[in-house]
Amino acid sequence: MPLTAGIVGLPNVGKSTLFNAITNSQVLAENYPFATISPNVGVVEVPDERMDRIVELFHPKRTIYTTFEFTDIAGLVKGASKGEGLGNQFLSHIREVDAVCHVVRCFDDDNIMHVEGNVDPLRDIDEINVELCIADLETVENRISKVQRKAQTKEKGAAEEYAVLTKMKSALEAGTPVRLLDLSDSEKEILKGFSLLTSKPVIYIANMGEDEINEPENNAYYQKVKAFADQENSGCIAICAKIEEELAGLSKEEKQLFMEELGITRSGLDQIIVEAYHLLGLRTFFTVGEPECRAWTFKEGMKAPQCAGIIHTDFERGFIRAEIYSYEDLIEYKTEPALKEHGKIRLEGKEYVMRDGDIVFFRFNV
Repeated sequence: MPLTAGIVGLPNVGKSTLFNAITNSQVLAENYPFATISPNVGVVEVPDERMDRIVELFHPKRTIYTTFEFTDIAGLVKGASKGEGLGNQFLSHIREVDAVCHVVRCFDDDNIMHVEGNVDPLRDIDEINVELCIADLETVENRISKVQRKAQTKEKGAAEEYAVLTKMKSALEAGTPVRLLDLSDSEKEILKGFSLLTSKPVIYIANMGEDEINEPENNAYYQKVKAFADQENSGCIAICAKIEEELAGLSKEEKQLFMEELGITRSGLDQIIVEAYHLLGLRTFFTVGEPECRAWTFKEGMKAPQCAGIIHTDFERGFIRAEIYSYEDLIEYKTEPALKEHGKIRLEGKEYVMRDGDIVFFRFNV
């Protein structure tokens, strides 16, 4: 399964409008490697100017960008951790995603009622964080009751797990999300199996009015959200969900003209996609040629055979070597013959750690 970000937020913050923009931008089915897409999942292309330049050089018959998934998660209300509203659905869906895009209302509009009666983005953030901490605390306490006796009898690994869980319990009781804790690699490994809601990385999405988006720094609500995000080392992106929905229905040329009129250089949705992609340690390699130019997603740190397996399991099983050159060298020398002439095409073996922007041809034998 691909990695995915979940879109969360209180009612009437712009979450549904943003998701509409995502589904309007959804890739064509034939360009997406997974047969069925759930109604609450939007699959979008990851914008990459490098692919645009590659296409200009190779003139392929088919171009496939790499993709990213967004899941629209049921709206949250106070008490979700206790099953209020669609709380159970909210929690089960968020448990399945890899990162969280938290939409926060940063605009005033008397015609759109706020669930709490007035706009206060930090209160809204805290409301969701509290619900997630309570849900995680229940998970941790349930596990502690099971592992405590094992730790006392010195069952292998139980003492280490018990120590980590008690550390989590103290933090969650204080309202501190797990992602903010300084954890060792071994502690992270122990926690991986619990899918704790507050362990997931977060991007805060400040949704503001149409007349403010070209100068978000002038929005006092945005300033508060940005300061909060910086404090916990999370991402923060200013958008106008209403504009994003309009942009999603335009052609590439119309979209560019509309953004120029608004005084913005990059759509908020593109910013969210790229931020979420990199937040999860995702990188891109390319396969090129006249029939097809294609971008592929891999996790940072993966070696050449693993990346070959992303294309087809046979490629990994029968991996011999990889012929690789960099995107930067392609832009400089323009053609593969010129790259060869200047010694820029390398042969790499099984221990080669793939780099973002590698252009590769895998040799294999099965």
